[in-house]
Amino acid sequence: MKEYIIYHNPRCSKSRQTLQLLRLAGIEPTIIEYLKTPPKKDELKNISQLLGLRPKDFVRKIEKDFKDNHLSESLEDDDKIIEAMSLFPKIIERPIVVSGVRGVIGRPPENVQELI
Repeated sequence: MKEYIIYHNPRCSKSRQTLQLLRLAGIEPTIIEYLKTPPKKDELKNISQLLGLRPKDFVRKIEKDFKDNHLSESLEDDDKIIEAMSLFPKIIERPIVVSGVRGVIGRPPENVQELI
């Protein structure tokens, strides 16, 4: 059976809904509460590859940490955005589910169906 990992924020309704969809499909994923255990830079680079997205495409630009650190000036610098995500995990889009060689962002939660 494939392993599933969800980068989860239990306070986020979309994250909870995505987790519920996985469980309804009989999948109990490894849950990483990324605010408590922020992903390291290498892990974020891997997530970027699995999503098929550049870091700027899964960063939350409306978050205070994003704005306060003037990260909009660095959006084209993947390494800087990855570094910022590891330092300020609130700016990581949520939830992210990865399995095998693919990943999806659970916005909307139904996106997780692509992995099941």
